[in-house]
Amino acid sequence: MKTLLTKVMSTTPGLDTLAVRIGAGVIFAAHGAQKLFGWFGGYGLEGTAGWMDSIGLGPGMLMATLAGSAEFLGGVFLILGLLVRPAALILAFTMLVAIVSVHLGNGLFMSNNGYEFGLALLVISIGLAVRGAGSLSADNIVQLKLSN
Repeated sequence: MKTLLTKVMSTTPGLDTLAVRIGAGVIFAAHGAQKLFGWFGGYGLEGTAGWMDSIGLGPGMLMATLAGSAEFLGGVFLILGLLVRPAALILAFTMLVAIVSVHLGNGLFMSNNGYEFGLALLVISIGLAVRGAGSLSADNIVQLKLSN
């Protein structure tokens, strides 16, 4: 179990990921809260589920729950620096699905509901999955305790 935790929570020392983790974490958590709870002008779980059904991502309630939970919990985990590598992988997959199923046909630019914002979040997520949480993170604290 210790070996699994060490691998999952491993991180490279440094402060370079702190701003990226917190910024992306806030964005992801807010988007997830829109989907799950209707906060920040979102449609909540039922509204999001209906929209997902309407674009062919069904069953809508399951897909809305998965996407909203991935974004909300993944965002919180990024902010805390906890389980950043697995959270970032799940978020990257979520962004890939969003890009392909919603935004790709609209071109690159956000002004046309394109994929540029999703692509930026995908790239950030991949970077965090590769790099880890960094020095100021729960992952680093756990990693240091496990190594002693």
